[in-house]
Amino acid sequence: MDWGKGIVLTIIGFVVLIMTMVVISVKMDGIELVTENYYEEEIKYQDRIDESKSADELGRQVISFDKQSKIIELDLPNGSKGSLQLFRPSDSTLDQEIKVDVTHTGITQIPLKELKSGYWKIKLNWTENGVEHYQEEKITL
Repeated sequence: MDWGKGIVLTIIGFVVLIMTMVVISVKMDGIELVTENYYEEEIKYQDRIDESKSADELGRQVISFDKQSKIIELDLPNGSKGSLQLFRPSDSTLDQEIKVDVTHTGITQIPLKELKSGYWKIKLNWTENGVEHYQEEKITL
């Protein structure tokens, strides 16, 4: 075999490899956006920053996760209302939203035993004394 045939075979092999990768990537399932309403969420992002700052000013960690017992603990005062989003970046079908309405003093516990193992983002929006707050935690089950 001479140099010409070797170069042609190398180019053909490279083109076949690239075309195979393109076909595989086009047929992939499970490629999902972070959120369906991406642009609306982006417009509200400054509000999210302000809510995060107000949560930081509280001087306490509101969300804590106990990995042993798979329980989220929320340190919210009586009368707080909000929502807890369990966000799975790799599969949006597993996402959940839990309404939070604190009617007692002390720690509110939310069990996560039924969730699939893996990486999760916990997003908590709540109103405390008429002020909106937001806090986010990343956990691995």
